[in-house]
Amino acid sequence: MFGLRGKKSPSIDRDKIENVIGVSAVVKGKLKSTGSIRLDGVVEGEIETSGDVIVGESGKAYANINAQGVAVSGLVKGNISASGKLEIASKGKVWGDIEVASLAIEEGGLFRGQSKMTDEALAKELAERSEPESRA
Repeated sequence: MFGLRGKKSPSIDRDKIENVIGVSAVVKGKLKSTGSIRLDGVVEGEIETSGDVIVGESGKAYANINAQGVAVSGLVKGNISASGKLEIASKGKVWGDIEVASLAIEEGGLFRGQSKMTDEALAKELAERSEPESRA
């Protein structure tokens, strides 16, 4: 749909999930990972990963999300920052501002907020600049 002129944003890899928050789980606080996260339960706070975040149909994120890519089939109330793609499925709902390189909303999906499209290369450069330098 909306995206980088002529450039294809990498799709979200739903098969490579390293962290799962199950249906009965409630996490409060900051959830931080280097791998992809699947959310079928509830997270209240913040989600940060260099991988993807997949919010399943039963998933609820009352959180700001910072990730490579984000796929929403459930509910997100919070801001989303993705250096790649944001996909909102037909049953997905996003209330909050987004800053993404690419956006796809299926018919029936809901997005309420402001959107800002970013260049993937610029987003990667900014992310590298914000990483703390390791000290030897």
